[in-house]
Amino acid sequence: MLRIVEATNRRAVRALLTPTRSTDSATERRVAAIVGAVRRDGDKALLRYARKFDPLDGPIEVSRDEMRAAASQVPRSVRTAIRNAARSIRSVARRQVPRGWRTAVLPGVSVEQRIIPLDRVGCYVPGGRYPLPSSLLMTALPAVAAGVGEIIVVCPRPEPVVMAAALEARVTRMFRVGGAHAVAALAYGTRTVPRVDKIVGPGNRYVSSAKALIASDCGIDFYAGPTEIVIVSARGPAAWIAADLIAQAEHDPDARAVLITPSRTLAARVAVAVDAQMPKEGPAREALRAHGGIVVTSSSEEAMALANMSAPEHLVVDDDRVAAMVRCAGSVFVGPWTAQVAGDYAIGSNHVLPTAGAARARGGLSAADFVRQITVQRVTRAGLGRIGDTVMTLATAEGLLGHAASIGIRVKTPATPSKSKPSKPKPSTSRSISKSTRSNVKARLT
Repeated sequence: MLRIVEATNRRAVRALLTPTRSTDSATERRVAAIVGAVRRDGDKALLRYARKFDPLDGPIEVSRDEMRAAASQVPRSVRTAIRNAARSIRSVARRQVPRGWRTAVLPGVSVEQRIIPLDRVGCYVPGGRYPLPSSLLMTALPAVAAGVGEIIVVCPRPEPVVMAAALEARVTRMFRVGGAHAVAALAYGTRTVPRVDKIVGPGNRYVSSAKALIASDCGIDFYAGPTEIVIVSARGPAAWIAADLIAQAEHDPDARAVLITPSRTLAARVAVAVDAQMPKEGPAREALRAHGGIVVTSSSEEAMALANMSAPEHLVVDDDRVAAMVRCAGSVFVGPWTAQVAGDYAIGSNHVLPTAGAARARGGLSAADFVRQITVQRVTRAGLGRIGDTVMTLATAEGLLGHAASIGIRVKTPATPSKSKPSKPKPSTSRSISKSTRSNVKARLT
């Protein structure tokens, strides 16, 4: 039976609600060797590891024709479900794209925020226990909504249903490769796999370790460890809560699934319901035995305080009154009909979410993760006259006399007259540099 602990048992509560990122020095050393080899030897190392670990037994790149042929084998009902889920994800992602703006701080002083899509991103789609077309949609579609030019997908074993999702998301290229070697190939590029600006998507401990290792050279989304759900409920239904705990636990033996409730009656009923619904196969039983439980609190307020402390990946609450108390969570699900599983597929919110307490600092993956927010500043001679004293005073106070002199030479020295009448500045627009020029420049610098 699912263990029930009192909120006053601090040690037991801490064990349930404060997961830590596991650090495995052996894994880190192994990942570092793999990443280093791919960075140094490119395709030679990538193919060696792909054949050993994935295991690759054909072409590394999945052609568009192969995707179409595989997708045609997927049942029509599944293809329709993929299309419907994609529609919801696109709808939300489009609203998430940041907007540009321009403001006059003072007369002659203006600041603009310019939104520039990333040029190329890599989406990691796991290919382990289950095929995950939803993870492809959740990583690729926000990038499409943001206007990313090229979307590269890596997946060690792309099943037909994953290829159908790739076609729906209109990914640029797909490679049949996974693990730390795939992350390294995306981060540094090989002759076959192009280098990307950012890598997103969940993965096992090797993928997470590789992402952490390359993060100083390539953008990543965030740490994505074993999945988590915390349910805060005072009224149930008990059978539905049990189903939600089991659903999350079936992902992984390390998955964490916890109910926090002020009702002892509900706690007992959920424990019984979990036993009744427990599947005979799969990792749910092991996960709930090791990382599952029920915490009984004195009030809903105490329950929410504990939930906020844990900053869970998924947080389910009874109603909007309780939802208003949320401070830290990757994604929040309000009311008994808002099943967390629905968010994994078709609500439209993203299911790539921070785990292990990372939700204290940010929420889930969104279209905003696929753009550069660049500030552009413009100051006229009159504008500099208005802020010059402030700049020089603060620079001098910090002992940066060269900073002060950089302003002083402008405000104290008349500008050289221009022979031609200056044109009135126009609001800037994003002007594209050709793809070939960008590629040539990147080739020289990498």
